[in-house]
Amino acid sequence: MARKTFNLPDPGEGLVEAEIIEWKVAVGDTVTVNQILVEIETAKSLVELPSPWAGTVAELLVEVGQTIAVGTPIVVVDDGTAAQPAADAPVPASAESAASTSSTAPAPASAQTAAKPEPTLVGYGAREGATTRRARKAQPTSASPAAKPVRSIVQESFDPELMAVEPEHPGRQAMWQRAEEAERTDPMRTAARAVVVHPGGRPKAKPPVRKYARDHGVDLMKVTPTGDGGHVTLADVDAFLSAPATTPAPATAPLPAAGPAAATAPAYPARPAQRSAQRPGERETRTPVKGVRKMMAQAMVGSAFTAPHVTEWVSVDVTATMELIERLKNDREFRTVRVTPLLILAKAICLALRRHPEINATFDDVAGEVVVKHYVNLGIAAATPRGLLVPNIKDADAMSLLELAEEIGRLVTTAREGRTQPADMAGGTFTITNVGVFGIDGGTPIINPGESAILAFGAIRRMPWVVTRADGSEAIEPRSVTTLALSFDHRHVDGELGSRFLADVAAVLHDPARGLVWG
Repeated sequence: MARKTFNLPDPGEGLVEAEIIEWKVAVGDTVTVNQILVEIETAKSLVELPSPWAGTVAELLVEVGQTIAVGTPIVVVDDGTAAQPAADAPVPASAESAASTSSTAPAPASAQTAAKPEPTLVGYGAREGATTRRARKAQPTSASPAAKPVRSIVQESFDPELMAVEPEHPGRQAMWQRAEEAERTDPMRTAARAVVVHPGGRPKAKPPVRKYARDHGVDLMKVTPTGDGGHVTLADVDAFLSAPATTPAPATAPLPAAGPAAATAPAYPARPAQRSAQRPGERETRTPVKGVRKMMAQAMVGSAFTAPHVTEWVSVDVTATMELIERLKNDREFRTVRVTPLLILAKAICLALRRHPEINATFDDVAGEVVVKHYVNLGIAAATPRGLLVPNIKDADAMSLLELAEEIGRLVTTAREGRTQPADMAGGTFTITNVGVFGIDGGTPIINPGESAILAFGAIRRMPWVVTRADGSEAIEPRSVTTLALSFDHRHVDGELGSRFLADVAAVLHDPARGLVWG
């Protein structure tokens, strides 16, 4: 059979590595063309990789949690066709050491990889296939434990009799003693037993759960899953954290000493006494900076120390905007979309950028030029469990208010689900950061790299406001008021230009009818 190796493809946007988040298939599964094989996390988004071939999954070459470079082999698929002659596909010397101990086992992936690169385009080489799981092949026995396949070791350690007995059952302790005694004489069984909660050796959990576990210093390998399909849920992590720190020792006779190996008891996730010893109790927690957070940190440092930031503020009476939003919510055309103040602000920015295009520009330090963009790719900063993402709406200035509402809803939902693609975050020209949803009035936002300005949208509050009536008299009335803060690149945007732009945005929010005149 021909075995094809699928390498980690280049996600573009200058990204050179990715982390394996979750395998969607297992060894022995039958897959079809474009069926999702694995979910990866780049520095910008979560990406699902489809299979370019139909066949059977022969090997998974990378473990969950590993960060690998573009071009690294990650999975081998047996497409069911006849293998090429050895003369056409020479076997590297390193492949001999990776040969299976069974004479009937298929050759390793490296022995079948041809000199020419395999195509990785979605839909390439379409073949019919099924999505059913084929039966597992029986593992051959070996003369020595060292030669025994890891899968067999894990399966043997998953003792049905042992796991079927309730923890409180009197016979449970005797079985633990028998298991521990066996493990002291077989170190490979001890290593395999440590992953008894996750038989596949890879805990299943969604990105928000993984982040929550990392923030609290919890090893998901030690958490018992209760979610669908064996997934670890937030409730499982909380249960792990809230487990009692100590438990009474079982009333059993002490085990006989068995040399140095007896000094350290093996870790069993199903035993609270063993698990609690691994629960974090330190005063500090270290979380690796990678993925989206690493990219965000690098971008913000680069922007802050490259472009001289200037921030201007303005408080605006947006009562008329709030009244417009209520009318739009009852409009038949807008009933299928979410109408919020952010929508009106986005439209106001597009109108103001048309009047002041120099704000919608990039300062090219290398060429010594200011590049003015005659299109608006409007970025919407979204807080997600993975970090801050800034997807942008392409050609937002050419959209109607309804189209803008639909696109904002799509991008924000996709970002919060962690499904934003790198292309959606590339090419932005202006960004909105909505800090008002957190009850914050304003701030000094840092410009997104490659852009010249960013606007922070503060919370809308009811407060007393001096209102000038038609007859010229003044009165204090309760009004809806917000704060806008504009940060801009002072290398080419001076105070006058930034002030005029911010004043125009505020004018549209104060009186949305003004947008009809400028539109």
